[in-house]
Amino acid sequence: MLFNSLEYLFFLPVVVIIYWWLNKGNRIYQNGFLLLMSYFFYGMWNWKFLFLLVFSTLLDYYSAIKIDDSVSKKNKKFWLILSVGINLGFLGLFKYFNFFSEICNDLVNLFGINSSFARIDVLLPVGISFYTFHGLSYVFDCYNGKVEVRKNFIDYGLFVSFFPLLVAGPIERATHLLPQIEGKRTFSESNAIEGLRQILWGLFKKIVIADNCAIFANTIFDHASDYSGSTLLVGAIFFAFQIYGDFSGYSDIALGSARLMGFDLLKNFAFPYFSRNLAEFWKRWHISLSSWFRDYLYIPLGGNQTTYFRKIINVGIVFLVSGFWHGANWTFIMWGFINALFVIADNFILKTSFKGVVASGKLLPNIKEFFQVLTTFLIVSLIWVFFRAESVSMAFSYLKGIFTGNLFSLPVIRPANVFILILIMLVMEWLGREKDYALQNMYGIKSKAFRWLIYASILVIILILGATPQTFIYFQF
Repeated sequence: MLFNSLEYLFFLPVVVIIYWWLNKGNRIYQNGFLLLMSYFFYGMWNWKFLFLLVFSTLLDYYSAIKIDDSVSKKNKKFWLILSVGINLGFLGLFKYFNFFSEICNDLVNLFGINSSFARIDVLLPVGISFYTFHGLSYVFDCYNGKVEVRKNFIDYGLFVSFFPLLVAGPIERATHLLPQIEGKRTFSESNAIEGLRQILWGLFKKIVIADNCAIFANTIFDHASDYSGSTLLVGAIFFAFQIYGDFSGYSDIALGSARLMGFDLLKNFAFPYFSRNLAEFWKRWHISLSSWFRDYLYIPLGGNQTTYFRKIINVGIVFLVSGFWHGANWTFIMWGFINALFVIADNFILKTSFKGVVASGKLLPNIKEFFQVLTTFLIVSLIWVFFRAESVSMAFSYLKGIFTGNLFSLPVIRPANVFILILIMLVMEWLGREKDYALQNMYGIKSKAFRWLIYASILVIILILGATPQTFIYFQF
């Protein structure tokens, strides 16, 4: 069930109405209802994979209880390793088996041996990378004594499977979401309005920005050899806005949907295209994943409490693993590697660290800030080419085409309407950059009529200029 589908447009209000009606009874009924609706939501994709989700949930739920019951450190570690091993085993089987099979084939063929290692033709369970990380964070925190073990399966199951975040995040933490699940929720009209406002902005970014940009980005990337360098650069920029509108739009809809039911999910984006270097960009893009790798990989590796050289290595490992998390392709690994180089340069060589929002409290940035933001955006857009390309060689060929194919000529593809829509989004996000999302800034407008005019205008743009709905990019991860 897509967030931008008619099915979800019907599903969400029905769930919210019944959910708050159940508030007259016991919180347990609310949580049980949400868990059932979350399983229904997931089962709409492929009901067979619902069993995998339930198994993973039961595995981590039981493992955490056994960790808590264990007296010896050895026994605790056994249950931790069992949970991590099985979870990563499933993730490896569905997501990475064919990738490693191809590597083995290539290695054997180097020695002149003809072989064909097995491949599996199976769909990747949607959201497996996300709900696996939900469960692992809980088990890690239980093992390290950061969170109390939960023995109420409904509450824990809802933590893992809550439908707004189930298939593409944000990647929640038990310390943040479980107390909300276990606590009493009361309906708040202002909170509900906030949720609807955030959903509206998410739909605008997804349907209007991402899906329109996708049309031209796909055309250019699929026929890259036919276009000039300037057109290829436009294609890279279109993809940059496509993936931002797609993923941040999803996150806004997820957070807004959860807010309608009284839940506050982790913020996943903080206007990353207004960053002044790559290090700042990665503090603002997919925040829940970046913080997950920081807490469960970077810090256990030594974090900042180690030698200068080791810190650089740790950053490199995190970005390589992050790239591999996104997909079983060398393009993602290369994408992670290049990002690592820039972040290492920013943090350890140039030592440029930015705190706070760019041009905070000002209407416009100064000249230096403007060029910092513009340069960072262009670098990020070029690195995104590796994320979009089907192979590393195609990515390098695309980049070569940009710089050797009449870069300063007039692009062949230059849809004015899409540029105007992107400009509208950028202006709205710039004005709201010190808030959690763009439309949250509407509270600063005293005229209620003017606020509603803006909402109505956005809705009209969605209905008239929205492109054909497409699957969210991050569903494949």
